[in-house]
Amino acid sequence: MRITVYTRTPALSSEPRLKELLAALSAAGHVVTDYDPERGLDSDTDLIMAVGGDGTFLSSAAIVGDSGIPVLGVNLGRLGFLSENVPEVVASQLTSGSWRSEKRSLLQVSGVDMDWPCALNEVSFHRNGAAMLGVDVTINGVSLPTYWADGLLVATSSGSTAYSLSVGGPIVLPESKVLIISPIAPHNLNVRPMIVPDSSEIAIRFRSRDASVVLGVDNRNKEIPADSKIEVKLARFSLNRVCLKDSDFINALTTKLYWGEDIRNGNEQ
Repeated sequence: MRITVYTRTPALSSEPRLKELLAALSAAGHVVTDYDPERGLDSDTDLIMAVGGDGTFLSSAAIVGDSGIPVLGVNLGRLGFLSENVPEVVASQLTSGSWRSEKRSLLQVSGVDMDWPCALNEVSFHRNGAAMLGVDVTINGVSLPTYWADGLLVATSSGSTAYSLSVGGPIVLPESKVLIISPIAPHNLNVRPMIVPDSSEIAIRFRSRDASVVLGVDNRNKEIPADSKIEVKLARFSLNRVCLKDSDFINALTTKLYWGEDIRNGNEQ
């Protein structure tokens, strides 16, 4: 297998755990190379290994693009929902074939010029000044009441445990075919996050006293004119995420976010 290693932090190349992983992969017969941003991905790459945390995984999606090359997240960061795998188990499971590839939906943004207008987790909109932001949303041409808030985000099911979670959005299983629309610090007391089918076409316009609004596409931000009309919909391609043998979303919730942690849930002695 030809494996390309991608990391956003050069200092990680001296991390002992990563060195041991790369040595184990080479010893098992895999061809391992570092990602070269000037050359890009080699056409015969079988897998890209994103080493770091979830931010690194999100950045690797732009590198893979619509090529279909699967991405394996290796966690040397903190939380790691997308990059859930510890280095110590990766080499043996890749070599033994104890892995699978799952498709993760991507959002595509139109109405703004961006090199990579796609998001794996969420697309967000923020006020760019002190004044509250009004956000007008239509879903398949049907208007919702205006959101008055610090902003709004549209998340995929993959992004339900990311920014969407922090603004009160629901937890959604990654394989669910839905999108989540959530206001950010809303001033409307009677608005709640909304789940819509992932086939929905979402159009967004703003009511702002400021000249610009901040658009976030995963971990990339861009100022856009406040009179912009943005459309968000499912991209025509997916990202292939590598899952190792013991990958389990519910287990990740309980071990990383302590979901349902309660002294009454302990085992009886």
